[in-house]
Amino acid sequence: MLRARSIGPGVEGFAARTPTLPPATETQSYALGSREVLLVEPATPYPDEQRAWLEWARALAAQGRRATALFLTHHHPDHVGGAEVFARELGLPLWMHAETAARLPELETARRLTDGDVIVLDGPTPQRWRVLHTPGHAPGHLCLWEEASGELVVGDMVASEGTILIAPGEGDMAEYLRQLARLEALGARRALPAHGAPILEPSRLFAAYARHRLEREAKVLGALRAAGPAGATPAELVPRAYDDAPAAVWPLAEVSLRAHLAKLVEDGVARAVEQRYSAA
Repeated sequence: MLRARSIGPGVEGFAARTPTLPPATETQSYALGSREVLLVEPATPYPDEQRAWLEWARALAAQGRRATALFLTHHHPDHVGGAEVFARELGLPLWMHAETAARLPELETARRLTDGDVIVLDGPTPQRWRVLHTPGHAPGHLCLWEEASGELVVGDMVASEGTILIAPGEGDMAEYLRQLARLEALGARRALPAHGAPILEPSRLFAAYARHRLEREAKVLGALRAAGPAGATPAELVPRAYDDAPAAVWPLAEVSLRAHLAKLVEDGVARAVEQRYSAA
């Protein structure tokens, strides 16, 4: 299995097995910085993978690089499974958004990051990573943008392997679409996702993700209209709204469909009475 790999000047990746959604099986961590280093995504909960991750992190010293902090993009288990162990073993502080900290009370948060904060990493070529608060997938989701190099750490905003689930409760489809548009407008040269390989010209992918979500929204609305005045439950809507997907994925599709329904209700084009939905 490919482990550490150089991605660009002052950017290295490390793939570790995590309990993530298939088809993905790994979460990508990143070492940012040519001298001072920010370690992004302390992801894996598995002891054997944690040992390999720690070996990778400690080997940075032989390159003249010094880790300064662990950065959490958001609170999901496949992104924070090693946070407590890595913080203790490496003696590093944990940095995250306040919404993430609220969902991980067992962790000691050294720095609560907000939108617009800048993380400066000293080195032969200093890096200035601007913190972007990008909720939608998770309330405290953060991205990192290095404008000079065009590198963009995107966590779970998009993936080059698998897809991104927007789950009602902590996910918000309308906000997710707004944040995709924000990321698209950056014109990044490369995106570094948590799942899969680096993405070149990522603005195209951000636009494609948004287009796909809106196309699915149209199918959900079509299913609502076909259900008539009596409406339908989310489970009853799935076969029509996801008729292009295999039935095996319909239980997961229902989670996403509920997020679309919440947006349609918010937009005023659908109504909900208990667990039945109909077109407004």
